[in-house]
Amino acid sequence: LLIVVSHHCLAFFLIFVAGIGFFSLCFLMTSLGGQFSAKRLADSPFSIRTEVLGGLESRGVLRKISDMLEIIMKRIDTLSKMSNSSESHRLEDFQPVGLVERIQAIAQNVSDMAIRMEQILKKTNIPARGQCEVPKDPRYPDCASKVDWMRGRWTSDPCYAFYGVDGSDCSFLIYLSEVEWFCPPLAWRNQSSHPTTSSLPKRQAFFRSDLSLLLERVGSGKESLSFMRRRMRRLAAQWAAAARRLDERLRGHHREQKRILVHVGFLTEESGDVFSPKVLKGGPLGEMVQWADILTTLHVLGHNLKISLSVKELQGSLGVPPGRGSCPLIGPLPFDLIYTDYHGLQQMKQHMGLSFRQCHIRVIDTFGTEPAYNNEEYATVNGYRTNWGYWNLNCKQYMTMFPHTPDNSFMGFVTEELNQTERLMIQRDKVNNMAVVYGKEASMWKGKEKLLSILHRYMDIHGTVYYEAQRPPEVPAFVRNHGLLPQQELQQLLRKAKLFLGFGFPYEGPAPLEAIANGCVFLQPKFSPPRSSLNHEFFRGKPTSREVSSQHPYTEQYIGKPHVITVDFNNSQEFETAVQDILKDKVEPFIPSEYTCEGMLERVNAYIQHQDFCRRSSPFPTANDSRSWSGNPPSPFLQLPNSTALIWAPNITAPACWPPLSALRLFLSPEDSSCVKTCQDAGLICEPAFFPFINNIEAFNGLNAQCESLEAEKNHVFPAVHVDRRECFQQKEPLLFSCAGVSAKHQRLCPCRDYIHGQVALCRDCL
Repeated sequence: LLIVVSHHCLAFFLIFVAGIGFFSLCFLMTSLGGQFSAKRLADSPFSIRTEVLGGLESRGVLRKISDMLEIIMKRIDTLSKMSNSSESHRLEDFQPVGLVERIQAIAQNVSDMAIRMEQILKKTNIPARGQCEVPKDPRYPDCASKVDWMRGRWTSDPCYAFYGVDGSDCSFLIYLSEVEWFCPPLAWRNQSSHPTTSSLPKRQAFFRSDLSLLLERVGSGKESLSFMRRRMRRLAAQWAAAARRLDERLRGHHREQKRILVHVGFLTEESGDVFSPKVLKGGPLGEMVQWADILTTLHVLGHNLKISLSVKELQGSLGVPPGRGSCPLIGPLPFDLIYTDYHGLQQMKQHMGLSFRQCHIRVIDTFGTEPAYNNEEYATVNGYRTNWGYWNLNCKQYMTMFPHTPDNSFMGFVTEELNQTERLMIQRDKVNNMAVVYGKEASMWKGKEKLLSILHRYMDIHGTVYYEAQRPPEVPAFVRNHGLLPQQELQQLLRKAKLFLGFGFPYEGPAPLEAIANGCVFLQPKFSPPRSSLNHEFFRGKPTSREVSSQHPYTEQYIGKPHVITVDFNNSQEFETAVQDILKDKVEPFIPSEYTCEGMLERVNAYIQHQDFCRRSSPFPTANDSRSWSGNPPSPFLQLPNSTALIWAPNITAPACWPPLSALRLFLSPEDSSCVKTCQDAGLICEPAFFPFINNIEAFNGLNAQCESLEAEKNHVFPAVHVDRRECFQQKEPLLFSCAGVSAKHQRLCPCRDYIHGQVALCRDCL
C-alpha cells in the first residue's frame, strides 16, 4: 500500500515539478523583458515599483528556484531508490519519457540565468534595496532636503505610495527625480518608464442638433439638474436652428474639436449645494440657467464633453492620484479646457494640488473679477484680498453673465426667442394696464408699499411670490399673487403684461431680459450713489470694485429706452411720470443678438478657437531693457487723422494676438478715469489683450506723454503717466494689466477696440 501511495505521490510530484519549471520560464521572460526592454510606453504608476526592484527581486527569486529544483531532484532520486526492483516498472509508467532529464536541464538553465543576471546587474550598477546614495548635484540643490522631508512625511499622503514610495531611499529618489523634479535622473533607471506627452490627432468639430446624448450625461438626480434638462428640451429647436445658421456663416472655417471637462462646483455635495433644494421654493435660478446654456453650447458646437458633479467624478475624470493633492499628475492633462466656478476652482486646488494647471481653466463668475483682486501678492499687500479672487489667472479666464467687466470674458446665456406667430399673439393679447413684479421672495417686497400704491392707480399688479400655506404679509392685498410659476406659465404671464417692475434686487439676473423679449418694459431703480464692494453689504467681499448704477446696468447701457426705463425710486413724482410714459408707448419684443442661441454659439466658438492662455506672448521690452530707449525697432504705432488715437501701423508686422491688433485704438485717458470709461466715451470697448503690446516707450511717445523718466512698477493702473511730475510708468506684472483701474494722479494708456453691434465680446475682425 505504501508503495502504491508513493507511486501516486510521485506522479503528482512530477506534474508539480513541471509546473514549477514552466512558471520559472514565464517569470524570467516577464521580469527580464520588463527590466531590459528598450521602451515601454504608458506604464501604470505601479510599474515604477516593479521596475525599480524587479532586477533585485528577480535575482533572489532565481536563486530560490534553482535551489528548489536541486532539492526536487534529490527527492526524486530518493523516491526512485525506495521502489523495489519488482515494482520499478510501475514507477516508469508514471514518468513521461525524459521528464527527469528535462527537469535537470531547467534547473541548470535557471542557475545559469541567475549567474547571468548577477553579472548584468553589476554592470548596470543597480544598487541593492535600501542602499541608494543621495546624489550631490549643484543643479539640484534641494534634493537632499527633499529626501529628508520624504523620510519623515512620505506617509502623510497616500499619493506617495500610489507612485511607488515605500520608505526606502531608493523609492524617494525615484519619486523625486521622475514624478517631481528635485533630484537628478538616476543612471540605472529606465528613463522611458513614464508616458510622454503626445499630442492626439486633431479632429474637426461639427455642429450637433440632437441633444439626447447631452441630456443623458446631465442626468436628473437633483431638482437643479431636472430644471436644467427641462430648459435644454424647451430650447432644443432654437439651438438646432441657430446651429444651422452659424454653420452656414462659418463655412470654410476649420473648427478644432476640444476635449472639455465641465465641473459644476456649486452643485456638488462637497460645496453644500444650497441651490437644488430651493429650485421649487423661489430660489435663484440664474446660475442654473447659465450652466444649462453653457453645456448646451459646448455640445452643439461639437466638442467632446465630460460633465462632473462631484469631487469624486472630478478626480476620476482628471486621473489625479488619490490623496490630498501633494503629488503632481503624471502625463498630459486629458482635457484641453475645463469650465468650472469658484467652488469648483477651490475643489480642484484642494484635491489636485501639484496637478493644478491653471491655463486650461475657465471660471464662470457672475459678478466678475478685477486684476487688482486676482493677483494674490498685490491684493494682499494693497488691501484687495477677499474670500474670492487671488487665483493669479489671466483675468480673461473669468467668464461673466453680462459684459460688464472688459477685463473678463463675457459668457452670457440665452433668452428664449419668439417666432412670428408668437409675436402676433403678443400684439393681440398684450394688456396695457398689467404689471408683473420682479421678486419671487417675500422679503424683496418689504418697504415697497408706497411705490406699489402709486403703480396700482394705473395698473393691475401681479406677483409670483413663493409661499407654502399663507399669503405673505409683505405682499399688499391688491396684488394678485400667482405663487411660484413654472417657466412656461411665467412666459405666458409676461406676454400679457406691459410692465416688468424691479425693486432693486436681485442684481443682474436673466429675468429682465426674458421680460423684454416678451414685449414688457423693464422699469428699474437708479442707485445714487452707485453700489459697490466699497459701500454695500451685498457686494462686500466680491473681487471687484465695479460700481453698479442700477439693478441691471446691462439693460440700462446696452438696451435702454423704450425697453428699459431707469429712474430714482426715491422720487415719487419721477416714478409716477415713468409709469405714465410707459402706458403711452408701444413696445415690440426685443432680444440683443448676443443673448440669442446663435449669438452665444458664435461668441463661445470664437473663444474656444482663439483664446490660448497657455501660450506666452512676446511683448515689447520694459524700461529695464536698454532697447526701450534706443529707437529700435521703429515705432509700430500710427496716429489716426483728426484724432489723438493711435493704431497699429499697417506696414509693421503685428505679433500673433487675439483679438487681432488691427482692431487697436490707443488713447491717453483723462486723469481720474478708467480705461473702461475712456474707451466707452469713444464708442469703443477696452481690450486687455492689447496691454502687452502698448506697454512700451513707443506708445508713450506716440501719445505725446512727454515722459521725463520711465520706470517699471507693479500697479493696476500702469502703464500710465503721473499728471504732475510727467513720470511714465510701465507695468511690471502682466497679471495687473487692468481696464478697470483708476487713479486721480495718473493718465492711463488705454487700449480700445471696436465691437460688433449686438455682440460686444467680438470685434469686426475677430471671427
